[in-house]
Amino acid sequence: MRLHKPIGIILLFWPMMWALWIAANGTPPIKELLIFTLGTIMMRSAGCVINDIADRKIDLHVERTKERPLTTGEVSLKEALVLFIILTLLSFLLVLLLNKMTIAMSFIAIALASIYPFCKRFTYLPQLFLGLAFGWAVPMAFTAILNKLPFIAWLLYLATIIITICYDTMYAMVDRDDDLKIGVKSTAILFNRYDKIIIAVLQIIFIALMIIIGAMMDMNIGYYSFLSAAALLFIYQGYLIKDRDKKNCFRAFLNNHWTGMLIFSGIFLELY
Repeated sequence: MRLHKPIGIILLFWPMMWALWIAANGTPPIKELLIFTLGTIMMRSAGCVINDIADRKIDLHVERTKERPLTTGEVSLKEALVLFIILTLLSFLLVLLLNKMTIAMSFIAIALASIYPFCKRFTYLPQLFLGLAFGWAVPMAFTAILNKLPFIAWLLYLATIIITICYDTMYAMVDRDDDLKIGVKSTAILFNRYDKIIIAVLQIIFIALMIIIGAMMDMNIGYYSFLSAAALLFIYQGYLIKDRDKKNCFRAFLNNHWTGMLIFSGIFLELY
């Protein structure tokens, strides 16, 4: 479940919080806030489990993952499958406390979470599928609060997909050499020597989308100040990955936690 490495939960948590605050215009109900927070923890944990099930033979050949419990035999495949089912069922029980539209949306969430781990075998765009899966909490937050999906929900979903591709490409840059040896695909391999440029372009598109969302919400200087700070972090991340050093690429990936927090701070400040 990798609860000892909560960065995945945090990266999933911030866009969900953006969506809840925007959908509720700054005052999300406590029930929905608790359900989505617990759901984020459980669905990310379930995602880690199904990912390790899918990669149990691949992880052995990757330096960063060769000590994972399924790969070493510390945990059996049966135990992992049971844990995945339990986590998924608990998440679904939480969703049952919400409206019918959100319950229907949850089936898509489960499908995306289950499909993503296998994408790296068939496509060079597993980061896109991760974005689709990670970002699905955004439209679900809107349906939970509003029981509908306004245009701004899809804009925020698109922005979340784009930022996920950016940071997970940085993550994939760490494993690129191992992935090439074993035939695993990623955007880091697809983008090749244009990886840094494409990440920067996607980050610019993300900022542009967040500016549009801010304009639609009639945000003021506070929101745009925090968004500007997030843009500065993107510049810093570009500096970290400039030489494609593995440790610095991983640092750039981790730095996206602060990006998410800054953007939420701007939304919170303006809608408080």
